[in-house]
Amino acid sequence: MGWTKDPDSDCEIISVSTTSKPAKKQRPASSTTVDSSLRTSISPPPTRRALPERHEGHTDKGKRNAASRSPTPPQQPISSNLRLIPSPIQLSTVNGLADSTNIDTISLRDILGDPLIKECWLFNYLFDVDFVMSQFDEDTRDLVQVKIVHGSWKEEDVNRINIARRPDLMRIQEAAKEYDNAQVITAYMAEMYGTHHSKMIILFRHDDTAQINIVTGNFIVRDWSMCQAVWRSPLLPLQTVPSTLQDTLGPFPMGGGYRFKRDILRYLNSYGQRRTGPLTAELKRYEFSSIRAALVASVPGKQNLKDTDPDQETLWGWPGLKHVLRSLNPQTPEKKPHIVMQCSSVASIGKKWLERFQKMLRYHESFQASPSSPMPRFSLVFPTADEIRRSVDGYACGGSIHMKIETPAQRKQMELLKPMLCHWAGDEKGGRSDVRQAQRRRAAPHIKTYIRFSDESMTSVDWALMTSANLSKQAWGEEVNGKGEVRICSYEIGVVVWPALWDDGGGKAEMVPVFGKDAPYDACNNDIEEKEKSGMDDDDDVETTDDEGGEGVFAERKEQARPYRTRVGLRMPYDLPLVPYADEEMPWCASTPCSEPDWMGRTWPGFGTS
Repeated sequence: MGWTKDPDSDCEIISVSTTSKPAKKQRPASSTTVDSSLRTSISPPPTRRALPERHEGHTDKGKRNAASRSPTPPQQPISSNLRLIPSPIQLSTVNGLADSTNIDTISLRDILGDPLIKECWLFNYLFDVDFVMSQFDEDTRDLVQVKIVHGSWKEEDVNRINIARRPDLMRIQEAAKEYDNAQVITAYMAEMYGTHHSKMIILFRHDDTAQINIVTGNFIVRDWSMCQAVWRSPLLPLQTVPSTLQDTLGPFPMGGGYRFKRDILRYLNSYGQRRTGPLTAELKRYEFSSIRAALVASVPGKQNLKDTDPDQETLWGWPGLKHVLRSLNPQTPEKKPHIVMQCSSVASIGKKWLERFQKMLRYHESFQASPSSPMPRFSLVFPTADEIRRSVDGYACGGSIHMKIETPAQRKQMELLKPMLCHWAGDEKGGRSDVRQAQRRRAAPHIKTYIRFSDESMTSVDWALMTSANLSKQAWGEEVNGKGEVRICSYEIGVVVWPALWDDGGGKAEMVPVFGKDAPYDACNNDIEEKEKSGMDDDDDVETTDDEGGEGVFAERKEQARPYRTRVGLRMPYDLPLVPYADEEMPWCASTPCSEPDWMGRTWPGFGTS
């Protein structure tokens, strides 16, 4: 097993799992007839059909329990006094975990397996083409037009090396040639140490809808045995207002669909007309008004902040996130917030950059006017070697998680990070009675989240970011130089959500962490203490809606006499409260050999060795 990684890059590189390539499926004699039939309304295929053949490392154990998101509502009378919204960010299904821990989760097959998909654009860093193609519906797999966008333009790039070294796998370009319906597009990389790290799926369907899916996992088998996150837009219909008129109307409020559309089209345009021109032209035809999220992305190159109006132009990297956060207001500005950074890789960042980044995360709408606001507490969630050993794949997943602690400079940075470090699982020393369990302790984290909790109780959330971006300058951008420019090396993409996005004018909205499922039922159902905290009376009723990104709230709102409240869940990937590292504990370092066997009896030779 071999690994490769640029020492200045924050990106993980892991070996590609062996895949038994099925024989190429032949197209029907008359593809025109099949395409015509798909334009009509059809029902999903019967569930008795066999799933596509399994790949190494893929088991039936721990298969998805409720990816269709149909949780059981609380046993209370229904009214419109309090609306409960499932988490806009879902966790991935982790094979190898019990079904009971995979409630409301979603797999790559759930995203790609719909027979109504006619065109699919895949953006990512690592690809196993055979694995990806196996996730499409078996009857329409050879009919879907698949576009594979990657950044491996050099012969020594990992997508080429890792695949070329395995005799049973091929490079992306060669593997895609086995599929007549697959086209490979290489992103232009303007920066030497940059990577195409964005992870996104854009779907066009036969029912004239489109969907945007932003994920945190590479398109390889092993990544989907780790904890990942998925944000899915609602199904976007074709717009009725002409594009040229609608795109010039304003203003574009932060978190609204028109702002999101403007920003994602500009992100896609950064690849160049030759590469993504057809995609942007097609996506422009769709209606985005149902989206409730702000896009935060990174594009390689330099952006001059002095000459950029953020209300008219899209900012990338940390300036883009700062602009989003400046438009938000905390739920309890008088309390000390707790900001939790959680990622799968920490690069060499330095004290000055980290302090600037943390200051940026503090920003909110009234930040400048309230300099006396309590300073946040910062935590960094990252696994230890013991947590890697006990994960579903043991040491095998360790090549995807990076924090170096070997050189003097790296040890100095560790002194800066150590006070913030908290466990991913936090269960080494036995059980605790106060734990809210996310049920992802044994799934090694490849997910990346940045969350501002309203206070130290960590019972409410001011905002949450799910992204492909790890904690690095390459992903977020350097500090501003003397010319007012910010240099970014990599492509990244993510979304920010916050409670006010679901406040449709009827009253207060709040966001609460939820555990083991997407809906915030436990935050208010049959719990007197929580009712008292939230101001609920015992006779207050609850109305639930399955709002996957914002479709249901406006359409289902009713008139009411009492104040209207909305509670939005945020699915947590880690347990709360957090468990800080002990003095003697250190984070997992992939380049350090480990002689202690993992739960499967394997030792770790160190990253980069064969």
